[in-house]
Amino acid sequence: MAGATQNHVAIYAGSFDPMTNGHLDVLRAGIRLFDHVIVAIGMHPGKAPLFDFEQRKAMIEGVAEDQAFGAMVSVIAFDNLLVDTARTHGANIILRGLRDGTDLDYEMQMAGMNETMAPDIQTVFVPSSPAVRTITATLVRQISRMGGDVRSFVPPNVLKQLQKIHAKH
Repeated sequence: MAGATQNHVAIYAGSFDPMTNGHLDVLRAGIRLFDHVIVAIGMHPGKAPLFDFEQRKAMIEGVAEDQAFGAMVSVIAFDNLLVDTARTHGANIILRGLRDGTDLDYEMQMAGMNETMAPDIQTVFVPSSPAVRTITATLVRQISRMGGDVRSFVPPNVLKQLQKIHAKH
């Protein structure tokens, strides 16, 4: 159809416990590429996160506000198949970041499975910027827990929350 437009809504899933500069790097790419990005925080019953959903949501919304992403970003929780969550929220793209070849191998498997279950939802990979490729939320949590300086790895509002939570212990 000539002149028809389609909204490109991406869903970007992860634990975001906490949000890192690596996550922000992928989110920035998503904002440049798509009309809207839904940040989907995975809720896993067997895991005890450092931050609960509301805390993670507030940190991500704070980062989005600081970056002037505004209404281009929304934050949700999910505990089912990502493709089902994507459909429920009107997303037609799954956004994934790639740090290295190990990520690529895993993400290609996931993309293949998702495509089989939901051929109408496209997976898009974006490479991480070199400066953030080594950052993982797991390492940030460990370094922070042990009193290390994580300011190079997380946005300022996340750093404040990490300092607050570790000051209690």
